[in-house]
Amino acid sequence: MQIQAFDISTLPLRRQETDWLEVAARADGGAWQLPLLYVTGARAGPTLVVTAAIHGNEYEGVAAIPRIFKQVQPDDLRGTLIMVPVCNMPAYEASLRNSPIDGLNLARVFPGEAEGTITQRIAYWIARTLIQPADFFIDFHSGDVDSDIPTLVGYLHRDDKLGQQSQAAAQAFGAPVLWGHPPPVPPGRTVSAATELGVPWLYTETPGGGRGTPDDLECYIEGVLNVMKHLEMVPGRPQPRPLTHHLIGDGDLDRVSSAPTTGFFRPRVALLDEVIAGQRLGTIQDFFGQVTAEITADRAGVVVFLRRLPRVHVGTGLVQVTGRVGG
Repeated sequence: MQIQAFDISTLPLRRQETDWLEVAARADGGAWQLPLLYVTGARAGPTLVVTAAIHGNEYEGVAAIPRIFKQVQPDDLRGTLIMVPVCNMPAYEASLRNSPIDGLNLARVFPGEAEGTITQRIAYWIARTLIQPADFFIDFHSGDVDSDIPTLVGYLHRDDKLGQQSQAAAQAFGAPVLWGHPPPVPPGRTVSAATELGVPWLYTETPGGGRGTPDDLECYIEGVLNVMKHLEMVPGRPQPRPLTHHLIGDGDLDRVSSAPTTGFFRPRVALLDEVIAGQRLGTIQDFFGQVTAEITADRAGVVVFLRRLPRVHVGTGLVQVTGRVGG
């Protein structure tokens, strides 16, 4: 099915189906397609949209979505569950973060362009056919092979209906770390598109690195089912995991403390450590063991992002410190 012809509002009730959504032509005469899994309930209700692999080398959502699909039965469902386990198929096929076709990062081009490059077209049609008609939106992400991030759920931290809906669902999801993001939401993301469209959202992260753990996978599966219970799409009450940290910050991982020089990075802190302003977070050394740069905290807070691989170049992102709610 061509993605522009897909219309959530026309899906028949009481169905559990899979399909392919065609986005654009390929050079081999075929088409770039996105896998679709959907369940429609016996009764009308909210539409929940779940996406994964916006970055092609993030796999937790790819693994979780089929398992969620099998656990949701039409007769038990009120509303509609729409899931796309691989959004960035060009990058997924190449095991890359960005598309090898146009070099673009799908998580930076929303709301996209209908007549743009393949990445821009994917963004346009995801925003138009999936996010816009949704009552709630969840985007699965995870850490890259070169960086570390805790298992968390991020939400819009704003004192209005949209923010309240986002935070309530994030709390129901039940990851051990909540990360609230005050506006403005950094542009180009799925969640910035959702914000502009007035759709409440959350996104997730795990340490990832291409090797998601069974526990992180279970957290994602349980989390979506918890949100569905919270939205009264399925019976039961959410059973979130114990909360260890509630953080607050802009969440823009494009803007982190970066390496002022090339060398070998040695962190002096761990994820979720509390630090004070000016504290040494790590050092960069040369091949002879001499310290060529010291990385210090520009603020007090909690370490939420940390470079995993020691080799760094000038400008490589190293660490982000964010605030704590009530701190």
